[in-house]
Amino acid sequence: MGESDRGARPFSGIRVAEFGRGHAAAYCGKLFADFGAEVVKVEPPGGDPDRRLWPPFADVGGGAKESALFAWLNTNKASIIADPDDAERLGEIAGAADVLIDGRHGAGWNAGPSGHAALRAAFPHLHIVSLSWFGESGPYRDYAGADAVVRALAGCVRQVGEYGKAPIVQPQSQAYLPGALSAFSAVVASLIADSPGGRKFEVSLQEANACEPEFQAAVTVAMAAVEQRWGLNRFFPVFPCGIYPTKDGWLGVTAFSNDQWRGFCDMLGLKATHANPEFATAPQRFMLADAVDAQIAPALMQRTAREWSLEGLRRRVPLVAIPSMADLLASPAHRAHGAFGRVRIGEATFEAPVAPQHLNATPPAHDGAAPLAGAHTKTWRPAPRRQRIGKDGGLPLAGVRIVDLTMGWAGPLATRQLADLGAEVIKVESRVYPDWWRGGDYTEAALADQLHEKALYFQFVNRNKTGITLDLTRPEGADLLKQLVRTADAVIENYAQDVLPRFGLDYAGLVRERADLVMVSMPPYGANTDWAELRGYGSTLEHGSGLPGVTGFEGAPPTMNHVAYGDPIGGLNACAAMLTALLHRKRTGKGQFVDLSQIECLFPLVAPWIIEQSVTGKVGPRLGNRHPVFVPHGVFPCDGDDAWIVIAVTDDRAWAALCEVTGRSDLASDAALATVAGRRAAEDVIEAAIAAWTKTQSADEAMEALQASGVAAGVARGFHELMLYEPQLTARGYWQDVPRVHLDFTMQPSPAFREDGEPYPIRNPAPTLGQSTREVLGRILGVTAADLDRLEAEQVIGEAPIPMAERRPRSSAVLHEAAAGGGD
Repeated sequence: MGESDRGARPFSGIRVAEFGRGHAAAYCGKLFADFGAEVVKVEPPGGDPDRRLWPPFADVGGGAKESALFAWLNTNKASIIADPDDAERLGEIAGAADVLIDGRHGAGWNAGPSGHAALRAAFPHLHIVSLSWFGESGPYRDYAGADAVVRALAGCVRQVGEYGKAPIVQPQSQAYLPGALSAFSAVVASLIADSPGGRKFEVSLQEANACEPEFQAAVTVAMAAVEQRWGLNRFFPVFPCGIYPTKDGWLGVTAFSNDQWRGFCDMLGLKATHANPEFATAPQRFMLADAVDAQIAPALMQRTAREWSLEGLRRRVPLVAIPSMADLLASPAHRAHGAFGRVRIGEATFEAPVAPQHLNATPPAHDGAAPLAGAHTKTWRPAPRRQRIGKDGGLPLAGVRIVDLTMGWAGPLATRQLADLGAEVIKVESRVYPDWWRGGDYTEAALADQLHEKALYFQFVNRNKTGITLDLTRPEGADLLKQLVRTADAVIENYAQDVLPRFGLDYAGLVRERADLVMVSMPPYGANTDWAELRGYGSTLEHGSGLPGVTGFEGAPPTMNHVAYGDPIGGLNACAAMLTALLHRKRTGKGQFVDLSQIECLFPLVAPWIIEQSVTGKVGPRLGNRHPVFVPHGVFPCDGDDAWIVIAVTDDRAWAALCEVTGRSDLASDAALATVAGRRAAEDVIEAAIAAWTKTQSADEAMEALQASGVAAGVARGFHELMLYEPQLTARGYWQDVPRVHLDFTMQPSPAFREDGEPYPIRNPAPTLGQSTREVLGRILGVTAADLDRLEAEQVIGEAPIPMAERRPRSSAVLHEAAAGGGD
């Protein structure tokens, strides 16, 4: 789509001002800009320091070099230079906008005439969202932040790696994305509401990242499991789910379901291994992982990673050859799907990921130009904003109805976000095979114990929703769904590509029921690609994204991050895509289909390395826990059992402060260490000195001492700490008490976006199976009580799973199997 098509994009005519700096604010603004908004980036005199900070650097002309990563984060924006203390100029820019994205990290929140309070008083129409490391309140409010520090305090670091060794942290460009997507979704929802008064949101990057380890945190708490690092590429509590060497290349393996384990063993010629009762379940195999590896690892050396991945595709076993950045950029499937576009800044051009929210009628800009600093300072002119006529108050998506056909994690997380924002989300399950995140045991004994209502992670992602049951393989069940769609604004699904068309429930079928329907589909690798039928899980998507190949230490195997990135990141992107399409529908009356490739949702996390490959033709060595810009940077041992702290020295002032806190005046006075280059040459010596001090401190004591001096540092929190003791989350009311039948643990995490300083309340716990079927079908469709009784007798609807022994041979198992294969 060229610049001439810009008027057709969803946000055409919307004006956005972007203050401050940082990847999170920049990417949030990028999404608005790439979908057609007029985004004005305000930079200080001399330009945003990030232009000169983040490698790789591209030659923009005249011998000048600028960060190519910065350019990608700022495509299609205008740049204005303004003094941060010039409140009149900042007010002029903010007042001309519909939205203010504020990345000033504290200094400009509420103080003075350019603070939020003053701006809201002067410009009541303005929607404001602030993005900061830890939010605008709580004991960490003024803490210094860095990507790895925030992720450590969000529970994303401590479990990665081998027990007895330091946890492994991906040091850069991971924390920003959940925050940016959360902020974007909150603001777009508020634009959909179109209330006369603007709304004030805040997003804490710590809270935004805390959604990533929710599954494992829930499992750990529910099982009362001992927390530890189980080893490289060991994903608790299932196995095999890791990365293995082959005859040529590394292979990502995900084979934890019964069918996948059988197919995997058959593929390797290991039928005896499959028949071994000690290896019968994924948790059993996890606890005996070394014994299982002793059998499967040699077998995998017989063929190449590519050969195994093709064989896995044939057998429907999720196997992925771990790609390099060059492989990703050259992939015919990704290129055919439009995953990469051209970025231009000055005289430099390179390739980078395209925003993955692929709205078929109004896609994001494929290519883009980033401005040089101040390029629009002289030409930009403010313009008055229109008056809005909507209603004040209430949740932004009140009145929006969404039919939810998703299962697992990614899809339900997307609809959780939408429900948290006020949408009426109607979750549709089958009695034969409910959402597989409820569990898979439907024996009489399991049903008597209500096991399908006790999975804590299911409760996390399905709160605030209404739950009904329909057997969509039955004509009457499919017809009832079509009737429901006629009353809905949108549908979202994550089945395998060939399933819903069989029942006339794909977009082509459902748009006949409602012409302005928005429908989001979440295939792991995009629709209509060579990999469209490949099963996808969070692990599979992480494997295929190339992220393991740039994580960990040089010479070690490609390293997984152990938080199933693909699921939460896919869910957050699906929510953003849905809201973008809904806003376009509100403004134009036109619905559309959204093809969301979940693997492309992960490409922004590997953007620095994709861009490095494009700009320089290669990717540098892996850095382990070190950082390409900040020195020192790492994970250090503290006093206590398996206690660790992440420390990031982000500038020379922080280096001097670190030396003072640790009592190393000798290092502070060493002129050779006064610069990043000098410190990098002595990194081993510096890290040893830091570790000698941290070992004498508890992790919290070390963090508090360092933060008091302005050094970015954060405890590597464990899951129990995250859920039961984390001072910032506790102080901000992040965990809400939401009792639910069949559960003892009643705490629920808040949404990452909060309005006017308060988290959105969790209105309802996750529904029990079919809890509202009768109410919904009666209220919305007018189905009579007599017909509801008949439908239940015929097992089209109901409030309990059908026991295994009573299931029809060719029932809706096809839907369950396909949904599990179509993305978690």
